[in-house]
Amino acid sequence: MNNYSFLTSSEQQNIYSELVVNSTKINQEHRAKSSESALGDSYLRSCALKSAQKGDYVEAIALLNQLIHRHPENAVDYNNRGLIYFQSGETQKAFCDYNTALQLNPKLASAYNNRANYYAACGELAAAIADYDQAIDLHPSHVRAWINRGITWRDLGRYEEAIDNFEVALLFGQLTGHIWAERGRTYHLWGDWNCAIADYHRALNQLPSLDSTTDVSGCHLRLQIETWLDELLSPQDFDW
Repeated sequence: MNNYSFLTSSEQQNIYSELVVNSTKINQEHRAKSSESALGDSYLRSCALKSAQKGDYVEAIALLNQLIHRHPENAVDYNNRGLIYFQSGETQKAFCDYNTALQLNPKLASAYNNRANYYAACGELAAAIADYDQAIDLHPSHVRAWINRGITWRDLGRYEEAIDNFEVALLFGQLTGHIWAERGRTYHLWGDWNCAIADYHRALNQLPSLDSTTDVSGCHLRLQIETWLDELLSPQDFDW
């Protein structure tokens, strides 16, 4: 099974934060709730976010269960819970939550992106591409979907399409270190080692140092890039 960034990233803490904020916004815009109730929902989401960031998935899911019990028609809460299920390894539960989210809100781009990551992790790459397409159609500046679709095109051996996706993703000015890394890996596998090395170095200049405690995924990616560079630059063994 391929190692996906899931930029739904690679930067999982940012992903959770984005979804929780969006969920609060949806409640504010679409529900005539009292300020006290809204504060309670916001507090639960904040606690779920913190628990997920610490890797306490059981607690995060329990908090989202409370929110879903309060608001069973809120698609974003199902999407958030699905993402946490996915990260905790309960992929079938994640898939069910993504489907429920999309039944409740067929225009929720992040749920298509998350479900696509599920398909990609299962090796169902055609289904993943279809869901990434939906996410991008609904939200053309969805950087994570552009990156994830590029990774999937790469795994299908369609390197030119992958490069095109990464170049579009770069236009939005977000997650550039991750994009350089994935584009470099694509050039690497495609056989253009000069471009690969250049992109790997660009990525390293953007990513945090290994002693960073705030961006664990960025540090992990830095180590991965260093491995890829060693693979390119180390002397090869030849049979004479």
